[in-house]
Amino acid sequence: MPRPTTRLVSTNGITLHVTECGEGPPVVFCHGFPHTGYIWHRQLPAVAAAGFRAVAPDMRGYGGSDRPEAVADYTNAKAVGDLVGLLDEMGEEQAVFVGLDFGAALTWELALRAPERVRAVIVCNNPYIGRGRRRPSEVFARMAEQHFLHIHYFQEPGPADKELDADPRRFLSSIYFALSGGFHYLDIWAHPSAGNGYLDVLPVAPPLPWAWLTTAELDVLAGHFARTGFTGGLNWYRAMDLNWELMEPLADATVNAPAFFIYGEKDCDMEGFSGMDPIAAMRNRVPDLREVTEIPGAGHLVQLEATEQVNALIVRHLRSLGG
Repeated sequence: MPRPTTRLVSTNGITLHVTECGEGPPVVFCHGFPHTGYIWHRQLPAVAAAGFRAVAPDMRGYGGSDRPEAVADYTNAKAVGDLVGLLDEMGEEQAVFVGLDFGAALTWELALRAPERVRAVIVCNNPYIGRGRRRPSEVFARMAEQHFLHIHYFQEPGPADKELDADPRRFLSSIYFALSGGFHYLDIWAHPSAGNGYLDVLPVAPPLPWAWLTTAELDVLAGHFARTGFTGGLNWYRAMDLNWELMEPLADATVNAPAFFIYGEKDCDMEGFSGMDPIAAMRNRVPDLREVTEIPGAGHLVQLEATEQVNALIVRHLRSLGG
């Protein structure tokens, strides 16, 4: 298997820490919260071995990349600029983009804002359902009146940052387990907002190693956040209203790039939040949706919970594009 290397890339006024593996047509992996580019470390060698250049940046605010202070610097529009600049630096006109969580939302929006740079998208767990009718923070506040909602709790700078920074390892193990196929994440909605932080409502994770995550892997991720804190990642949540405003001109746009969707059967993003059939909504917004695959028993971190199956799907999707 090819071995990954790392480097720093100047793009769009910031510096990104980038992990690369292999040579060939580029495939860019976009992570979400609370991850770094390392969350794709099982995918990069497999994709490189199939004849592609696999690239996983730490997104702005994370890991070895720059962490601007202003919330306005964490919009998808800003991050799209990062990725377009990354392609320019690599000397590439197009890439296939693979996204999960916030990285999925970014991948969809990249295909809307810079379609000429997107060969195709492969998205894990976060379907494209278009722009909501109401300001996100208003929706979150209404929901938080009924039960604890992490997205609402994260909006105010300070409390969540302090809580999560105090024990990154405990938080990561709790949230990764809670989002996995081994737990039903929406059970935390049984807790009220008042008097609770995130760690108060998350389950206690079983001891590592798990069937799908090793102690060494958690050590790496916890080390990243012990060094940087979580504020950069939390700012992506705090920019959600700005994203909503900036997306108004694209409210009726469709993602026209070839698209592939992979999701865990037990992922929380496929239930509870949208109030609609997410697959049907995505088909209406993504006319060239070529394949939808459910991974039985898996949750949110599907690329770790079902590594071999997801790697095989990604490679098959890439090869299906030809050229």
